[in-house]
Amino acid sequence: MADSGSELAEYLRASQEALIFTGAGISTGSGIPDFRGPQGVWTRRKPVCIQDFMTSEAARIEHWEYKLEGRDAFRNAQPNAVHLALVRFEQAGKLLMVVTQNIDGLHGLAGTSPDRLVELHGTNSMVECVSCHWRDDPEAHFEYFRAHRKPPVCTCGGFLKPATISFGQGLDPGELERAHDAAMRADLVVALGSTLSVYPAASFPLLAARRGVPYVIVNRGETEHDHDPSVSLRIEGEVSEVFPRAIEAALK
Repeated sequence: MADSGSELAEYLRASQEALIFTGAGISTGSGIPDFRGPQGVWTRRKPVCIQDFMTSEAARIEHWEYKLEGRDAFRNAQPNAVHLALVRFEQAGKLLMVVTQNIDGLHGLAGTSPDRLVELHGTNSMVECVSCHWRDDPEAHFEYFRAHRKPPVCTCGGFLKPATISFGQGLDPGELERAHDAAMRADLVVALGSTLSVYPAASFPLLAARRGVPYVIVNRGETEHDHDPSVSLRIEGEVSEVFPRAIEAALK
């Protein structure tokens, strides 16, 4: 592990425009529940598809109940050592972009600059109208739902939902373009805490790697990219232990 961590530090030290791809494994240490794992949220709740959300009041209630169930965990979560290490890496002028699957907003809360952050699957830190795309702080809307058990509605008449990407809902084309541009420019790509099984998100590290730049994966457990020939270094371990130490060594 020490040798692998040292090798990661060398890659980070040599990089000037790194693309860091992050998944749920970096946020479990902040109390954010896992969704896809054996004990994940989706073993208890079936996610609501966007088509059902748009056509069924019952589905909208179910979606808001599911979001309310996890609200305290998301609201109370604080950035951990991985998020803070990425901010330090940015301050050193070496971070091109963080591309994340996470919806917890912790990268932004830690201090990652908006122009260095792509939240591919949206964020729980805002609610959004599915019709006019107006956004607002979520707290009042959660309190309304908690009190009335009626899904909140925008002033335009459209349905409000937390600003995350639901099943069947297309990703934001602008965010996809920003992630693609970063993958085509990066001189290093590091995937942290992701099984790399959800597409198109997981395509961006491969897009960078297949340009010939180094590709490092740090994760506890198997990933779908483990045996890809473009992977330069695979570290099995807790991201919260491996990555901050590597950043510390790289920036000495």
